[in-house]
Amino acid sequence: MKIKESELILNPDGSIYHLNLKPEDIARDIIFVGDQDRVEKITKHFDSIEFTKQKREFKTQTGIYKGRRITVMSTGIGPDNIDIVINELDALVNIDLGTRQIKEQHTSLNIIRIGTSGALQPDIPVNSFVLSEYGLSLDNMLRSYPIDTISDKEAEQAFIGHTNWDLRKGHPCLVRCSKKLEQMIFSDSMHKGITATSGGFYGPQGRVLRIALQDAELNAKMDSFNYKGDRITNLEMETAAIYGLSALLGHEALSLNAIIANRANGTFSEDPYAAVNNLIEYTLNKIANS
Repeated sequence: MKIKESELILNPDGSIYHLNLKPEDIARDIIFVGDQDRVEKITKHFDSIEFTKQKREFKTQTGIYKGRRITVMSTGIGPDNIDIVINELDALVNIDLGTRQIKEQHTSLNIIRIGTSGALQPDIPVNSFVLSEYGLSLDNMLRSYPIDTISDKEAEQAFIGHTNWDLRKGHPCLVRCSKKLEQMIFSDSMHKGITATSGGFYGPQGRVLRIALQDAELNAKMDSFNYKGDRITNLEMETAAIYGLSALLGHEALSLNAIIANRANGTFSEDPYAAVNNLIEYTLNKIANS
């Protein structure tokens, strides 16, 4: 069935609407960053860069690192942006943009997010790395899709019970990372656990400026949540959305964070830029050697 123009929106040059990309512009290995200025902090390590494009907050560069073709892309902040980015990337490889028909042969992308985050547990120090074994969606974006086949309902109910979660805010959703990418990237130098994904930075993450919180104890209850040995290690705004959409569309996804703050201890990295660069170099070498 041909996909309508109102659903699959293309630019006059035939590129996908928001990302402004064509299928040949991207590699099968893709690194996500939030900040557009962080794209070149990764591609500066490349041997060569073949392509650069930016539209709005979505900046893309594709090049070669140690013989491996890799795309680096900024997504901006939040689950709503991830909804745009992953759907449009999938369209580039799994929909014929000329005929607007879904391709018979599916192409799977390897998507790795490199981000920064604050740790919730006192034993995860600043400048360390966290691999998100699970993404816990607290924002509701994924509930627009049929996620029952990819989510862990037992874990979700355990979280709801432990935190006395107000279901008026929506039903949390827990999705696992790609086992393939986890095996490729993980080492004993990394921490791993559950990354909670919120739909905002202030109230949704327990920060108070001039508006009181619906549940002032939520962060403390999240800190103490433990499901079959897995704790909530950190809190950010993208991971669960990446995991959920990738699982639904048949892509491999993994989220990595350099811990630049520890909210339990009240500490902040003396050199957060070095921490991020160390994670960048670590990840690039893992990809190139896989």
